[in-house]
Amino acid sequence: MTVLDVGGTAESWVRSPIRPVHVHVVNLEDPPVDPPEWITAERADACELAPDFSSLSFDFVFCNSVMEHVGGHHRREQLAEVIRRSAPRYWVQTPYRYFPVEPHFLFPGFQFLPANARAGVARHWPLLHSPSADQTAAMSAVLSTELIGRSEMRHYFPDATLHSERVAGLTKSIIAVKR
Repeated sequence: MTVLDVGGTAESWVRSPIRPVHVHVVNLEDPPVDPPEWITAERADACELAPDFSSLSFDFVFCNSVMEHVGGHHRREQLAEVIRRSAPRYWVQTPYRYFPVEPHFLFPGFQFLPANARAGVARHWPLLHSPSADQTAAMSAVLSTELIGRSEMRHYFPDATLHSERVAGLTKSIIAVKR
């Protein structure tokens, strides 16, 4: 199987117990210097891939926790289009907007607060991996994450089946799967 991993890393595939024939990783970060021969990694914006990318074909697209970071509805539509046209099958996961604890900031109800309040949490909440140094950085961090719900996911992936990943009986993440 050939896999397109949108937003992943070569390192995660090297550690994975599953090894496809070939994996092509697209991420905004610089690719590793010397990946294994079965992995191709490129620095690119998955929402706006180069025209020659459409000549590549894959069996499966994997996209884990990227939809909420691409920058608004129009960019999510672009990413969904890339995913749907790149392979006949895909698996796309995103944290669920209505789960009580926002997974990036580990703060209950964070996603429902006004932006200034979220920025305050991003600067001072003790459970954050790396709190923002100042208000500008904090505001940028909170505005770069937009959780979505089932209706949006269904809109972006109308040909998929939606699944719920649950914690304590509550939907934590939604997954669009096309087999």
